[in-house]
Amino acid sequence: MSASPLFDKINADLITAMKSKDEAATSALRMLKSAIKYKEVDLKREIKDEEVVDVLSKQAKQRKESIEGFEKGGRADMAAKEKAELALIEKYLPASLSDEELVQLVEEAIKSTGAAGPKDMGKVMGALTPKIKGRADMGKVSSLVKGKLG
Repeated sequence: MSASPLFDKINADLITAMKSKDEAATSALRMLKSAIKYKEVDLKREIKDEEVVDVLSKQAKQRKESIEGFEKGGRADMAAKEKAELALIEKYLPASLSDEELVQLVEEAIKSTGAAGPKDMGKVMGALTPKIKGRADMGKVSSLVKGKLG
């Protein structure tokens, strides 16, 4: 057992995929395991669930960017492969926040930090990030905060 039940779940799913000879899932899960192991080596300790979620979020973001690039380049086959990997990664991520939940969290963060204008954006983002990490696109959150403070 590692310090991360989520990492243990990914390992177990990898073994299941290998036994069932599901090559696509095996390949994607190996890639995830590798990315998590690299993070563990960087940290020089066992990885925690929050850090696994960070790695998974980065991997999901990479897939989204790749899908966009492949679709622009007319590579539907590669886009489909990336979409399948993205769907697999999203299985392990916490449920995404709805737009209404996100707006509510942004408004609460603005009130709790006493933010008055755009110069206070850093304070608001600092308060928000731990609550929404891995559950919302940070670019979207940033533009929402800018809109509320502007």
